[in-house]
Amino acid sequence: MMHLAFLLLITFTDGTFSKEVCSYQDVLDYLNLTADNSVFKTTRPVLDYKQPTVVKLDIILYAILAVIEKTQTFIPFVWLLTMWNNERISWDPAEFCGITHITIPKEMLWKPDLFIHEMVQKDDSPQNPYMRVSHDGTVASEEAMKVVSICKIDVYKFPFDTQRCNISIRSATNDVHEIRLFPSMGRSRFAKFSLDILQTYGEWQFRELSVTNLNLTIGQRLWETLRYSFTMKRKALLHVTNLLLPVLFFLILDLASFFIADHRGEKLGFKVTVLLAVSVLLLILNDILPSVSNKIPLIATYCIVIFALMLLSLLETILVTYLMEKDSASQEKLKLKDDREDKQETVKTKNCNTEEKKQTRCLCICTAADESDELLPMTQEVDNSIQSEESNALLQILEELKELLNILNLHLGCRQEGGTSGHLAARIDRAFFIFYVTVVSLFLSVIIFEWST
Repeated sequence: MMHLAFLLLITFTDGTFSKEVCSYQDVLDYLNLTADNSVFKTTRPVLDYKQPTVVKLDIILYAILAVIEKTQTFIPFVWLLTMWNNERISWDPAEFCGITHITIPKEMLWKPDLFIHEMVQKDDSPQNPYMRVSHDGTVASEEAMKVVSICKIDVYKFPFDTQRCNISIRSATNDVHEIRLFPSMGRSRFAKFSLDILQTYGEWQFRELSVTNLNLTIGQRLWETLRYSFTMKRKALLHVTNLLLPVLFFLILDLASFFIADHRGEKLGFKVTVLLAVSVLLLILNDILPSVSNKIPLIATYCIVIFALMLLSLLETILVTYLMEKDSASQEKLKLKDDREDKQETVKTKNCNTEEKKQTRCLCICTAADESDELLPMTQEVDNSIQSEESNALLQILEELKELLNILNLHLGCRQEGGTSGHLAARIDRAFFIFYVTVVSLFLSVIIFEWST
């Protein structure tokens, strides 16, 4: 059957010639393709029902809108390109002025009933109402879709994590014997196109797009599925500067606080302030990480261990401060005791001087009486009195030296007893500082190794 096109005669001054003018409506009239014709949209467009319809798919990632850890949700904006062959449609472009394709509303033709497995929310983006039909029966449809899908997000290495989320597409009613799904481009071209047009400046960096063909058995029927896997790496700079580095700086400040004097209250107050600051950062971390996770994230381990070390350091500071205060109290008691004993020694010395003066007066009176009674052996009695005075003075000096020695031994014993707490506090502080530095160095080395592998 030949199609009769309109002839337009155009006359020029140097002659005349005719030109055939065609329209898209001519093609539609030739195909008898109208909105009311149910032949083209009710059944699968094959001449032999045993032959499956081959559907070729392309997904190009246009933007990564969000990856929400708490709700395990992946929200990309993609272009879905679908192509299949309609065996009931074909025309010769030579008969229609070289027209090779037409654009028609989607309601006029059958289209595969494809859906996305992981999609949990209806797409509310504007839909493209048209599809493109080629002269050989190839039908192409393009859709821009905001996909809100479920994705298993592993935050174990947050914020240095890499996530892989899938978009799986299959037919809702046609099994593998009726619809076959194939990617129209290779894996490298998928990734290249996505990288070229990707319009995202957010938290995630697109790395790779891969596609695999899967067969799913439901009941007695086999369904073919195309799974597109998007690999993304998180941009960690923001989380490093806002969370990891501040916690590390507070840890360094806590280490530096060991050089503050223990007998003052500034060290204890400083450690409490640092501990409270880390507590605020832990609250921020709680808002970022999901509440349900198979493994404790490394960043949670990092913050909790540092918080525990700071808490242990605070308890050690309290112990050392207590021992120092105990030592100061002992020293104060010793000083008061020394002052009291010095006063007693002064009073005793004054009493001894008074008694010596009295004994001297009595001795003089007795000597005068003896001189009046015994005048003959004068020289011998004088010698005896001098010897007795010297011996009494030496005995008195010896007794005073013994008393002073006992007091000195007592004072030395009190000082040694009072300084024991101070020495113990210094040893505990020195040993804990070595332990603290060692544990912090080992822990940071392990956590960095885990993050980097």
